[in-house]
Amino acid sequence: MGAVDMDRYTVALTMGDPAGVGSEVIVTAWPELFEDGRTMPLVVGDAGVLRAAVENCGVSPEIVPVDRPAEAADVGGPDTVPVIDLANVDGLEYGVVREAYGRASLDYVERAIDLALAGEIDAMTTAPINKQATRLAGSDHAGHTGMLADRTDTDSYAMLLIEGDLRVSHVTTHVPLAEACELVTRESVLETIRVTDEALRELGIAEPGIAVAGLNPHASDGGLLGETEREEIEPAVADARQERIAVEGPKSPDTVYPAAAGGAYDCVVSMYHDQGHIPIKMLGFAEGGQVSGVNVTIGLPIVRTSVDHGTAFDIAGEGIASDRSLRQAVSVATEMAASRADGPDGTDGTDARGGPK
Repeated sequence: MGAVDMDRYTVALTMGDPAGVGSEVIVTAWPELFEDGRTMPLVVGDAGVLRAAVENCGVSPEIVPVDRPAEAADVGGPDTVPVIDLANVDGLEYGVVREAYGRASLDYVERAIDLALAGEIDAMTTAPINKQATRLAGSDHAGHTGMLADRTDTDSYAMLLIEGDLRVSHVTTHVPLAEACELVTRESVLETIRVTDEALRELGIAEPGIAVAGLNPHASDGGLLGETEREEIEPAVADARQERIAVEGPKSPDTVYPAAAGGAYDCVVSMYHDQGHIPIKMLGFAEGGQVSGVNVTIGLPIVRTSVDHGTAFDIAGEGIASDRSLRQAVSVATEMAASRADGPDGTDGTDARGGPK
């Protein structure tokens, strides 16, 4: 286990695309990552890029290369950033798409995944990558999620977004809308409900209440506006309830999100990318300049969280990017790592519904 001790958890922060704001939000947030007393952060990235970010942001942490995560406990602190330095950025230019930057950002993620699988870290939090750059570098994935699933041999996984009291998981994400509609099946909805319930328990919610959004307007209005609800979503919800998961739906998409944000549900299972992302980002981008929200890949054998924003090429290098989302993402990663260390129910390795882990 990568934890420094029973109450401290090692979280590796991947630096993201060197031309974006990842390095800047990391060095800006750094001192606050230690405030909970449970997090031992380190960076997987490029030491030179991090030093440039320190200068751009007018902050003072010292960047100290280390060879292994275990060394972070010896040198890391609010004033010192331990980094596993891959030294893979030759020349830094902000706000540009480059194959070399895409390859570098993939290297950071791949190294962190390997460290997590080896038990050398307890969780990973990712700064944003640029999909055009990673595609130029040869990646077939549209983002982190598919890469994480492939590298960990995970079949059942989903994206979970968190903003305040609103949590949203997704049946489909980075696919064309027409294709997403075809991918909403009884099996895919049921699998998403299952991994959502498990993830909510890892987030400390002992008895999660889940709502499932419909695909069509008004959840098809009794079949007047489509058949997907009756043929696929309703049977999936019934199956989940047979497994003793507290789930309701399909609910009308135009009303279920404000209800969940108000506390009626712990999470909404969404059918496609924008259905879930828009309400989250309406809340997370509401406070001028302070972008917030957390992205979690659920269903993996490792803990991975991420910021809920992109590379922000338009402001990269200016030292003004908000670090709020990163701080939240690290906090969630620590919470999930602690939960996994204790077991899903905090005791004996059985889940909270009485089944096996």
